[in-house]
Amino acid sequence: MASFSPLDWFRAASVTPTCRTALSSRPSLDEAVQDVVASLGRHNEADLALVFAASSYASDLPRLLPLLRQRLKAKHWLGCAGGGVIGTTNRGAASEIEQAPALSVSLLSLPGAEIQTQALTTDALPDLDGPAQRWQDWTGIHPQASRSQIVLIDPTSSGINDLISGLDYAYPTAVRIGGIAGPHNAPHGSLLIDDRVTTGAVICSIGGDWTMDAVVAQGCRPIGPVFAIEQVQRNVLLELSEGDRKASPVACLQRVLADLSEQEREMVRHSLFLGVERRELKLSPDGTNTAEGAFLVRNLIGVDPSNGAVAVAERIRPGQNVQFQLREADASRQEALQLLRSAADQAAPAQFGLLMACLGRGNGLFGVPNGDVSLARQVMPELPIAGAFCNGEIGPIGGATHLHGYTACWGLLRHDPS
Repeated sequence: MASFSPLDWFRAASVTPTCRTALSSRPSLDEAVQDVVASLGRHNEADLALVFAASSYASDLPRLLPLLRQRLKAKHWLGCAGGGVIGTTNRGAASEIEQAPALSVSLLSLPGAEIQTQALTTDALPDLDGPAQRWQDWTGIHPQASRSQIVLIDPTSSGINDLISGLDYAYPTAVRIGGIAGPHNAPHGSLLIDDRVTTGAVICSIGGDWTMDAVVAQGCRPIGPVFAIEQVQRNVLLELSEGDRKASPVACLQRVLADLSEQEREMVRHSLFLGVERRELKLSPDGTNTAEGAFLVRNLIGVDPSNGAVAVAERIRPGQNVQFQLREADASRQEALQLLRSAADQAAPAQFGLLMACLGRGNGLFGVPNGDVSLARQVMPELPIAGAFCNGEIGPIGGATHLHGYTACWGLLRHDPS
């Protein structure tokens, strides 16, 4: 019989990842803190604490992290206020709490992880035309130690798109998931880091033996053919083509509408979007370059009846492909389930799910509570989930990170000591 040492118990415990979660909907912050502390109990120091609080607690937000840190132990603390809160109780029930007080706390113990948190000011960003090293020096995060990043941005921040582009530039292989925190009227920011509230942006870099897989569900289905952009001025589409046939965007849309049902044509009045193709070049095993395309869904923001031009909430260029999109609940469910199933088909299962969802999703889109978390639980029944409803969601499409709307951006954390 092999010899037994009590030290084996400690060694085993030290390398076992754990995720402890708590969720409270008490009306006062102090009661909510008491709730989550009682649910989480006293344990060894976690590697990372993620905290999401409803904006209804805004006036008390500066007291939140000091209250939690008095009773709970974690090396790094990060979070934000949200227009709604997503969390999991200590009994494993995941919920989306909208337009009501809520506090979600997740304590993650991740053996072999390299974790670093930083608060960033967005008033003066490094130059996007300069070397990537300047961005890395500015964040204080080494690229080799950063496989994934959680990026949370205050709603008062400027230069949001430049910040996202700069992080892509400095850390091209890192996966980024995050969102814009919920606004409020209190005289301080919406971001949580260490023991304080701040503005600008906060970032949590995760590396070592852990990574996040991104799932970005945009909630739309394509209608009509794919068109090529023939003429454009900045963000205004002037002419599209399908094969040899060229026409104004409005004329192309009219052809699409002719093939839709009456119900679909009614939906177009309030749920029409445009998908703009983004292509990512990848090196295949035989050494050749292949391009993988994905459509980035964007709002249509104006029409010029005189020439049939359409303005899009995105910079576009000739040669890109576009496709009209309809946003509706069934398409959102099907898309999210398909993407989550694909992400779940990994050698290592997800240990935790970070969900940053648009305020326009939830009950307003699905017509029932817990729309996105229930879809995830169909695929991963025991997945701990936490996050917030955002004023804009951050996640990758077509090889680049973008700021989205009407989207559910998932970061599925898994052990991957590659």
